[in-house]
Amino acid sequence: MTSATLPVVSAGKPSVFRPGRILLYVVLTVGALLMITPFVWMLLSAFKSNLEIAKFGWLPGELRWRNFVEAMQTAPFLRYFRNSAIIAIGETAFTLAVCTTAGYALAKLPLRGSKALLNYFIVLLLVPFQIILVPLFLIVKSIPLFGGNNILGQGGIGWLNSWWGLIIPLGAAPLFTFLARQFYVTVPNELAQAARVDGLGEFGIFWRIMTPLIKPALITICVFQIEAAWNGFLWPLMITTSDSMRPLQLGLAIFAQNPEQIQWPYLMAGTALATLPMIVLFVFAQKRFVEGMANVGIKG
Repeated sequence: MTSATLPVVSAGKPSVFRPGRILLYVVLTVGALLMITPFVWMLLSAFKSNLEIAKFGWLPGELRWRNFVEAMQTAPFLRYFRNSAIIAIGETAFTLAVCTTAGYALAKLPLRGSKALLNYFIVLLLVPFQIILVPLFLIVKSIPLFGGNNILGQGGIGWLNSWWGLIIPLGAAPLFTFLARQFYVTVPNELAQAARVDGLGEFGIFWRIMTPLIKPALITICVFQIEAAWNGFLWPLMITTSDSMRPLQLGLAIFAQNPEQIQWPYLMAGTALATLPMIVLFVFAQKRFVEGMANVGIKG
């Protein structure tokens, strides 16, 4: 009896130097360089003098670290930083409280018309913020019993130029409600049913059982909301009148209003400091953030 020799097929590794892969790497590298170049120029300009910026050279003659200190003294950037931090924290806390409860109700409670309400939230995702800007301003101005208004919302300024007006109107976004709902849908209903059998109330199920299981969604919502609040410009521009209430992005724009007297190194230093918190936030939250975006379900 002769033994047949079977041909051995070696599974060779795909060539790393395929033309398509090389072209992809080239395109991605060029795109990354185009995106990072303005940030590199901004950071380098923060260490230059006015004369060096006027000559448009890339590298500074010396690293002028004092530009950051002098920028804080030239304009109230520390106050702007504080205001932006208050707005970002307040909006994020309000968003988590409202959008997670609404998302849980849409996903797990037997609400009549929940499908229509969900479709309404999806339609709201298509509405640009600029369309509702004027109606939102009029509503904030007419809040009863605030800012000198009477019970009918007349006679005063309502929530204009106040923390209420800066935080509450932009705190409950349809996107975050939809995102929270999609994550709650993926949690098995059996967990809630078992908790009800044990006598746990509906709020306890939401707070102690369901919400801890969607941490990637919560971190994703936090990253999106903090970034939106930190970079907010148009809404604070409309409702703030005093310098003590202005956030960082609006403060930077006001600092750059007069091109003839502007100190470009100070402006670049302030802008670099304004960018730093968002970079640090994403670096620490990127794992959960990417996980949350990748696991957004499409279950109805």
